[in-house]
Amino acid sequence: MSATTGAAAPRPPWLRVRLRLTQAFERVQRAVHDHDLNTVCYAAACPNLGECWARGTATFMIGGGRCTRRCGFCDVATARPAPLDPQEPESVAEAVEALELKFAVITAVARDDLPDGAAAHMAATVRAIRRRRPGTGIEVLIPDYKGCEDSLRTVLEARPDVLNHNVETVRRLQRKVRPAARYDRSLSLLRRAGEIAPSVRTKSGIMLGLGETVEEIAVTLADLREAGVLLLTIGQYLRPSPDHLPVERYVTPAEFDAWADRARAIGFRDVASGPLVRSSYRAEKLAGRLA
Repeated sequence: MSATTGAAAPRPPWLRVRLRLTQAFERVQRAVHDHDLNTVCYAAACPNLGECWARGTATFMIGGGRCTRRCGFCDVATARPAPLDPQEPESVAEAVEALELKFAVITAVARDDLPDGAAAHMAATVRAIRRRRPGTGIEVLIPDYKGCEDSLRTVLEARPDVLNHNVETVRRLQRKVRPAARYDRSLSLLRRAGEIAPSVRTKSGIMLGLGETVEEIAVTLADLREAGVLLLTIGQYLRPSPDHLPVERYVTPAEFDAWADRARAIGFRDVASGPLVRSSYRAEKLAGRLA
């Protein structure tokens, strides 16, 4: 598993994606538009948008379309956010109900402008979905809430099935990749989530291709397992624009498979690892294997 760095070549063929325009895709697109919702599929320029929407699934992004943090990898706009929309939790729940989703992923922009980081808004969204679709599985992908345990408890009290928080990269690259976050703070959040609500499965994810070494990847996986994380995603970093961090290398599918094997060998219950994997990729499949 080589991890040499350097200027990345043009995108290899395994990263070429075709958009699949199906009836299911159009149904999700229409529901998102009709309910005036944000999706991370569009906002983060996810390469799996066509595949996921064709399967009739989507990841809803709440808290507005502007983030208070400026991460070097993310395509979500950084700006002063608008006030929270009090109707948004119900609008998301209505869309989940209309689409008859069996599993919904709810993520959020960082809202450091709010005392609780919009944790109550996330919890309200989970509860709204539970009222309308009691049988729908729910994963929340949360920011670190600046390490505030009260905010974490607020989300966990709504009882999502999976709590996801990404460390994104290895310890050495944290300041460059996500300058407003802290590696140890993320690990602490994940560990506390498992302690506070053992029935809620914890999940995290990392990107490869930012200049990390094999040894650093291995340490990161071990750190996540030590923090109690059971579900893991590993994907290729893709540069959204020339203003974002450069891609140091493109990782081969074979190396992603090898990291998946290694992660399972140290105790992860399930792993999604591949060039196009993102933190919400086939989330229902990972969660389902723990049922």
